[in-house]
Amino acid sequence: MTEKLLNFRAEGADSAPPLLLGPSLGTSYALWDKVAPELSVTHRVIRWDLPGHGGSAPGLIGPGAIVGDLADLVLALADSLGIEQFAYAGVSLGGAVGLHLAVHHPERIASLAVICSSAHFNGSKPWEERAARVRNEGLDWLVESADSRWFTPGFTVPELVADQGAADPAAYAACCDALAAYDLRERLPEIGARTLVIAGRDDPATPPAHLREIADAVAGSALVEIPGASHLAPAQCPEAVLTALRAHLDGGAKRGMEVRREVLGDAHVDRAQARQTPFTARFQDFISRYAWGEVWTDPTLTRRERSMVTLTALVAHGHYDELAMHVRAARRNGLTPEEIGAVLLQSAVYCGVPAANSAFAVAQRVLGEEGD
Repeated sequence: MTEKLLNFRAEGADSAPPLLLGPSLGTSYALWDKVAPELSVTHRVIRWDLPGHGGSAPGLIGPGAIVGDLADLVLALADSLGIEQFAYAGVSLGGAVGLHLAVHHPERIASLAVICSSAHFNGSKPWEERAARVRNEGLDWLVESADSRWFTPGFTVPELVADQGAADPAAYAACCDALAAYDLRERLPEIGARTLVIAGRDDPATPPAHLREIADAVAGSALVEIPGASHLAPAQCPEAVLTALRAHLDGGAKRGMEVRREVLGDAHVDRAQARQTPFTARFQDFISRYAWGEVWTDPTLTRRERSMVTLTALVAHGHYDELAMHVRAARRNGLTPEEIGAVLLQSAVYCGVPAANSAFAVAQRVLGEEGD
């Protein structure tokens, strides 16, 4: 593990949709121990450590840091793993990183979950004071109060409390600097990613009002309040967090299936679903979630334009069975036979005459079916 990158743990298949999980200040990626393995059934889960926490090098952050610095480290980690766009969920400071990414790097965020976090953390003074004390005294005094800050009375997770004591004081203080400088309230309406907000009803650090503020400002977001949960909800109430995250993460597949049916038609999708087996189920989910739930729903191109691009790509690679399906889809997306012919003629110039010759034969057959 290079010291230029955040320490992380990866779970799940490399081909599965990526999901990055961010921790709370003072904890490691162990915060997600009761949640990440379950999410890895359907996702490539990457959970990371803050600088100076867990296995991440303290030198990744310094005095005067801002949340944007942490967000840059997360993007560098994603880049190193070949991950362009990803779902993101984070707790407290990890949630603040997610909000920053959604505002400043929206093209990277497929969906966002903000857990026991805030768009501000009660002003700069408390964090400036905590940073100064940590730099002078270390972290032992925070270990003593960890249970009361993180959990409801009578509950604890010793491993997470130990993480608090094991953190590097300088890096911890720099994270406090980041929280002191953080206030994203005015930028929240800019967030376009599908967003879930989870509040712990008994959370003293980021009370439910902070999460409601986010939900009220982010259009189309969903808010879940978990009774009996304090600040580290994934550790204290993992089943409730899992239920909320699963419903949220499945949203892309649900919307993708809707678009897939609109473009390809119910008959085709029904046949594909009928042929699905446990062996092909993950691939079908991948198609619905990414090809149809994210690429085909991107408003940058119209569906007519996407059909033209798709036809050309299929001709270029000789995927004629798929071409027949997408000639039908092009008609559903509003292309005329003449426009489809023009696309295939264009492909003859750049993909080759033999490929276009085969493509014209396929298209003529499919278009002839319309008159049957």
